[in-house]
Amino acid sequence: MRRTMKKSVITCLAAFLWLGASAQDKVVEIDLGTAIRIALDENPTIKVADMEIERQKYVRKETVGNHLPQVSVAGSYSRAIKKSEMGGGISFDADNTISGQATITLPLFAPSVYKSLKLNDEQMRAAVEDARGSKLTLAAEVKKSYYNILLAEEMLDVLHSSESTISQTVDDVKTKLESGLASEYDYITASVQLSNLQPSIIETQKIIEVSEKLLKMYMGLPLTTTLKVKGNLNDFALANTQSMFGNSSDLSGNNELRSLDIQLNVLQRTLEVQRTQRLPTLSGFGNFSLSGRDPISFAGMGGGSNDFLWTYPISAGVQVSIPIFAGLKNVNKEKQVKNNIQQLKLQREYLEESVNVQIQNSMKAVVTAEAKMLANKATIGQAQKGYDISRTRYDAGMGTMLEVNNAELQLTQAKLNYTQAIFDYLAAQADYDKLLGKEEINQ
Repeated sequence: MRRTMKKSVITCLAAFLWLGASAQDKVVEIDLGTAIRIALDENPTIKVADMEIERQKYVRKETVGNHLPQVSVAGSYSRAIKKSEMGGGISFDADNTISGQATITLPLFAPSVYKSLKLNDEQMRAAVEDARGSKLTLAAEVKKSYYNILLAEEMLDVLHSSESTISQTVDDVKTKLESGLASEYDYITASVQLSNLQPSIIETQKIIEVSEKLLKMYMGLPLTTTLKVKGNLNDFALANTQSMFGNSSDLSGNNELRSLDIQLNVLQRTLEVQRTQRLPTLSGFGNFSLSGRDPISFAGMGGGSNDFLWTYPISAGVQVSIPIFAGLKNVNKEKQVKNNIQQLKLQREYLEESVNVQIQNSMKAVVTAEAKMLANKATIGQAQKGYDISRTRYDAGMGTMLEVNNAELQLTQAKLNYTQAIFDYLAAQADYDKLLGKEEINQ
């Protein structure tokens, strides 16, 4: 009931966003948690994974059906065009013949069915884990896409701020030039620096557009939907600064390892099913037949009864089937499965080592990005101070425009580097959470 209500709420929100796309003047704001939830509910990849789980339910029901009674009915009618005759015109054939038969069989002892049910359970677990893996991957991609939009927007803010500052500088230098207090070289230098910002601004705007389309694709929304993501990178970084390495060696949640473990179980169950081919099976059966034909008459001897002749025998019993020799097919099939099991065990060992390396690298990436954040944050303060000094020196006639331009460029680059470092930190965390198989949404 609770899951149904949650799904209804998400569906309603997705419908709201869909309808909002028709209103070009309406901007729909969305947070990261909602973006992930809508993606997990509306993305076609997740829907396909859920459909595979549903298919496995039908597979199990099919297997259960093999242990239920099987009933079949058949019937026929024939009309004799030319009957066979003995000497003297005697014939035992009838002109019209009607027959019907009903058969029921019931498995009493079917080892393969019992083992197949356990195999179906493992196949269901595999489908569920595949769906979980799809959700983990999608959640990580949505996070990084969301962060990428914030990154581009904040970089664009930095560039616009720099554009405003340089534009003010250009105006000041122009005023001084007209008053004879500045050289034409200073004016040209400032103007060129202002012009050089335009390609970066245009490129950043394009990145925002592409990133928004990618996010809407993950969420299963029309590309015409107008979205506005909430929050900023710094707030997300502060919200995720708590220790995340307490259980870094715990691989129990890793999707790839869990999937391989389930595949091993599937092969073990497959081997058990294959071994049941050597065991006897026992089933009960019942038959009911109904047949009718014209009365028998003998040429030259007068006719018999005119009533249609009916017979309806009924029989029941049990049937046992004992495999004796199948041309070594079953033995070789078992060896094939055992070989697959050994291959998968070797793959599992190698994968575990690989995942351990990935986790260590991911941890280092997070630590490195965090260190860069702190370093770049300190650099911003120093760059700001350097810019203020260079501007004061220039206004006092003690410095050059080249010093001002270099200081402003260093300040802008420091702000961009800090924003990029925050994004790298959050993206590394998203990859780390995916490796550990963390499903919770903290935002």
